[in-house]
Amino acid sequence: MTTARKLVVATANEGKRSEIASVLDGLGAEVLSLADFPEAREVEEPYDTFLANATEKATVTARTLGLLALADDSGLQVDALGGAPGVMSARVGSSDPERIAWLLQQLRDVPPDQWAAGFVCCLVLASPEGVIGQWQGVVRGLIIDTPRGSQGFGYDPVFYYPPAGLTFAEMTREQKGQVSHRGKALREFRRAFEVVASSGG
Repeated sequence: MTTARKLVVATANEGKRSEIASVLDGLGAEVLSLADFPEAREVEEPYDTFLANATEKATVTARTLGLLALADDSGLQVDALGGAPGVMSARVGSSDPERIAWLLQQLRDVPPDQWAAGFVCCLVLASPEGVIGQWQGVVRGLIIDTPRGSQGFGYDPVFYYPPAGLTFAEMTREQKGQVSHRGKALREFRRAFEVVASSGG
């Protein structure tokens, strides 16, 4: 297997590595994570946009390890909150229930018919020489005031997807993957991977 076919996901999260590996199944890629490199560290997310954070993580990881690196940054944007929590989605609480409680508290004075929201995912692929490609996935839905479902994570129990009549936490992994922000971005990435991988050396 050539170096160009090795891909490091810029996270130590095995679940995320596994998800990306399954998307690339059949393309001959060896998908690794930072857990495979004791000398590597998770890169901070210092910027105020998903794209800038993903770019930072991908480029630093690629330079550090000398391999292709894929990074993502994603989160929830609520229209009535001016796009918050946005890049702070994971940092407004120390657990998923705390984050959901924070969100509903922020919306307490907003009429429920104005609780439109969207999940955004930005993916960036980099080689040691710099950025090779970027992809974005977006899904729109509504926030509801009572969590529903036990699947998923994060804000999934209060993110209602009208076309399915379900929250993301009520969907199977397969159902969610077909419509989610990350699923959309990863499918775009898969379509481009063979070209960008070879150009990444």
